[in-house]
Amino acid sequence: MPQPRPGTRDRRAMLLEAVRDGSGGIAELAEEFGVSESTIRRDLASLAGAGHVVRTYGGALDTERSPLEKDREHAAAKDAIAREAAALVRDGEVVLLDAGTTTGRLARHLAHREGLTVVTNGVTAIRELAGFSGIDLIVLGGRLRHPDEAILGESVLAQLRHISPDRVFLGADGVVAGRGLCCPSLEQSVVKHAMLHAGAEAYVLADHSKLDQAPFSYWTPLDREYRLITDEPRVDVVFPQFAQSVILAGGPETVGGAAHHE
Repeated sequence: MPQPRPGTRDRRAMLLEAVRDGSGGIAELAEEFGVSESTIRRDLASLAGAGHVVRTYGGALDTERSPLEKDREHAAAKDAIAREAAALVRDGEVVLLDAGTTTGRLARHLAHREGLTVVTNGVTAIRELAGFSGIDLIVLGGRLRHPDEAILGESVLAQLRHISPDRVFLGADGVVAGRGLCCPSLEQSVVKHAMLHAGAEAYVLADHSKLDQAPFSYWTPLDREYRLITDEPRVDVVFPQFAQSVILAGGPETVGGAAHHE
């Protein structure tokens, strides 16, 4: 006796598991679940709207995870990068922190400082700083995006036009020389670009696993001077395209001497 087809909710739960296991093509998924390609497209749109998958041309990729899951990966590298970034911040400065796990660790290293103003759209950074009276914490208001817990929207862009921080620290899901920062949504790429141009000094925090990686289809062009803070000790050899803009976490102040302009 044939088994009944699962309902919409059950099918979408199983579809999410299939995507996580590596299935991503519309036709492949439609055949696997015994439904039409249009049904699979609707299911993927629903899962993407809930932040579970990222849509790509012709299919889906389960490349977004929760901040907790992301924070566990390359934790030592992220912490070294965060400490290096925190050492750049001077007393009395206004600092803008992007959403993300490495910027969240940076917030943790800044939490015990006095006289800093920290502006952020990241829930992780907000959690790290909320209990410290020495930090003047300014939260950019807007719509909370899942699963990365970034606050986005036109209201964030409007607020950024009124802020001129001393330093901006951006997170990244991928960094590609000549292209910029890879982002999981168009909205996020626009907010990151506004942040990039908001401050006097701009920094990108990215561990070695993010270099030359493009897991998503949206981009923030790095179209101004910036510094890349990473843990890759051979960055000038493995990724020579970044060599002139690098601060090496836990190592010499710069790999590319021309990047030093303090």
